[in-house]
Amino acid sequence: MQGKSRPPATVGEAIQRMDAYVALGLIGQQEVAQALGVNVTDLTCLGHVLGAGEEPLSAGDLAERANLTTGAVTGVLNRLEKAGYAHRVPDPGDRRRVRVVADPDAAARLVELYGPFYARLEQVFARYTPEETAVIADWFAHAAEAARAHLDALRAR
Repeated sequence: MQGKSRPPATVGEAIQRMDAYVALGLIGQQEVAQALGVNVTDLTCLGHVLGAGEEPLSAGDLAERANLTTGAVTGVLNRLEKAGYAHRVPDPGDRRRVRVVADPDAAARLVELYGPFYARLEQVFARYTPEETAVIADWFAHAAEAARAHLDALRAR
């Protein structure tokens, strides 16, 4: 596949388009969270728990990935357990720690809600060559690093 010629865009235009996408994403996250009966922070944490797959996260790992304090993660886990989306299990290597395991139905509910969106994104990615997709993936990885650094700087103020 050959990449399509696209009109030039400035960094400012690209940032404006990113801002529009992020704003829609925030609203979408709120809608999904509401459909699940949780808040956006809990949904984000549930996503990290599910993303960990067969190697359950410790509560501390979850706190780090979600950029939350361990105290805040305790509240998140209490709510996710109460809602039936996840539960704590003892860490087999360290009895002082717990691991977080998603309820199997939680993954199915998220796939039901996110599946159509991901299918649309796959259609968008089909417009790009594998090399262009690699650039997009690289950009997102570096943008996430920049976002994390900015969040750390905001919290340090």
